Amino acid sequence: MNLQRLFALLTARNREFLRDRMALSWNILLPVLIVMGFAFAFSSDDPDLFKVGISGKESRAKEFLATEHIQFIPVDKISAAIPKVERHQLDMLLDQTSGNYWINESSVKGYFLERLLNASQTGMERQSVSGKPIRYVDWLIPGVLGMNVMFSSLFGVGFVIVRYRKNGVLKRLKATPLTPLEFLTAQVMSRFWLILLVTTLVYAGTDLFVGFRMNGSYLTLLLVLSAGTLSMISLGLIVAARLANEEAANGLLNLVSWPMMLLSGVWFSLEGSPTLVQQFAQLLPLTHLTHAARAVMIDGAGVQDIGWDLVTMLVMTVVFMTIGARTFRWE
Repeated sequence: MNLQRLFALLTARNREFLRDRMALSWNILLPVLIVMGFAFAFSSDDPDLFKVGISGKESRAKEFLATEHIQFIPVDKISAAIPKVERHQLDMLLDQTSGNYWINESSVKGYFLERLLNASQTGMERQSVSGKPIRYVDWLIPGVLGMNVMFSSLFGVGFVIVRYRKNGVLKRLKATPLTPLEFLTAQVMSRFWLILLVTTLVYAGTDLFVGFRMNGSYLTLLLVLSAGTLSMISLGLIVAARLANEEAANGLLNLVSWPMMLLSGVWFSLEGSPTLVQQFAQLLPLTHLTHAARAVMIDGAGVQDIGWDLVTMLVMTVVFMTIGARTFRWE
């Protein structure tokens, strides 16, 4: 690999993006408008639906479990569900095996659920927790930023390379000493640092107005963003490897991006959804990016806590990059 050729191509690609003011403005304004809109819409009113976590197979609370307008969510581990009660993500937690239940003392919904539970005479014992509620915008921001990374990566790399091929740019580059590895590396590096910069500016700017909850390390969050960005860019290379038609590329990129946007937990939690949907979501890089970012920001998770998500995104990066490099063609 010739570093001089790589640097020249990297510089040219950066200048091309920065001179496209429409694309640059859209990358910055879209996530800001989404975050501000949801912060305004959901800052005062909470959803009306009660959410109760259920653990154990014994039926100590048959009458309570038959109550309408309550969403009962199966819970595998009590220790992992208790923090959700603290953060008001669950209004109540029932352990039918031990006969204990948890509510947040500051939760209005928890108070009414406890009255309903006691009225059914289940004989279960109360365990209280405390914690500040999580605003919807606090929960939403990792997914919105991850979605912006997804669109910037897929369309910023995949669509651009397809346009190069259609316009004959790649055919001209093929006549130069430039190798496919140098070309793809320059595209990845250019999009990578630009996405990191734009996402950081968007986060910092919206944080000044909204004030996001941040319990973890900013360096850990940056590591999550870096791993997620690389996996998304590598996925875009697969789409751009051989296509020469912009319409076909646009359709394929939308086919890839829309399932991720809907099934990666960006807008709503997948808890309580069918098992098949949850398993399919684990195959999407945006799922791991969103989950790891939320764990850092809301739970204060460290690198070890999100190790599985980081490893998965890095493995996806290697697999996608290998497929994209092997199938790439100049014309």
